[in-house]
Amino acid sequence: MPSVCVYAICKNESQFVDRWMDSMREADWVVVLDTGSTDDTVEKLQKRGATVVTEEIQPWRFDTARNRSLSLVPEEADICVCTDLDEVLHPGWRKELEAHWHDGVGQVQYRYTWSFREDGQEGVVFWYEKIHARHGYRWVHPVHEVLEWVGEGPEGEKILIPTIQLDHHPDPKKSRAQYLPLLELAHQEQPENDRCAHYLGREYFFHRRYQDAIVTLIAHLNLKTAVWRDERAASMRYIARSYAQLGQFREAKIWFLRAVAEAPHLREPLVEFAFFLYEQEEWEWVIALCLSAIAIQERPKSYICEAEAWGSLPFDLCSQGYYHTGQYVKALYMAQKALEQEPAVERLQNNVEVLSNLCAS
Repeated sequence: MPSVCVYAICKNESQFVDRWMDSMREADWVVVLDTGSTDDTVEKLQKRGATVVTEEIQPWRFDTARNRSLSLVPEEADICVCTDLDEVLHPGWRKELEAHWHDGVGQVQYRYTWSFREDGQEGVVFWYEKIHARHGYRWVHPVHEVLEWVGEGPEGEKILIPTIQLDHHPDPKKSRAQYLPLLELAHQEQPENDRCAHYLGREYFFHRRYQDAIVTLIAHLNLKTAVWRDERAASMRYIARSYAQLGQFREAKIWFLRAVAEAPHLREPLVEFAFFLYEQEEWEWVIALCLSAIAIQERPKSYICEAEAWGSLPFDLCSQGYYHTGQYVKALYMAQKALEQEPAVERLQNNVEVLSNLCAS
């Protein structure tokens, strides 16, 4: 059977230690690089059996920290499982790895729930690939780091194990202030890297630097390597959002249209455009966009996946569109479908009651 080592980086994450160690107990080794905790994270990890090395990374880069933590993995390990302390693997993950791993495998893709809704249901879900062979890989990029093959010969096979499930339960108070300067550094280091350009433009939007977001994301779209339609459409939507925040609604509408045309297989551009037009009270458009979104049944397997598009929102918006165009029976039907998605939401309950009374009168 292949041997397995879990490795991680951490800093001041005492609150997560016991839960994390419980979920990692199936590994042969657990090694952690602590980058300067001032709480009892290190002591708690050691008491639970983890091997911990404390070392500050200066200047801070996630790839440097990941590579240092990877160096702590025993040379004789076959499989490396990289996680963070705010993540939890579902029980049985080791058995699934053993059942599917074979000579020649390089990386494993598995199911990752990045966020959860307030009612506990899954939010953003996509496929992750931070399980890999011990030798031949290194981490690259100062932030939003990814694995890169640097070994001799061709890279190993990438296999999908959908029965491995990793959940993300982050601390909502944790700051992401360090992300922007690290993304700017990543873009400086690799200006032609489309992934870095998209992430930087998105981060500018989060920081309300809307003009910078527009310029950076348009530059992303013009890169020769920017060919993934899902991410291109996401850049277009962030451009549209930026124009909307600047009060330039005509430009926003144009970019939302471009996003829909770029990735017609995705719900996300359709639903976001529908919400934008809901605010503009363009009801016929809202209905058409929502019906198109609802017709898409296959959820994306990439990180370009937004919980709102797969919850009550498209049905709710469609119901609003039908209501404002006097189509009350259809409005009730869509309101009921919205409530099925999120039955505990009082507003949706009230919508069904009001429309039921309206249709009965």
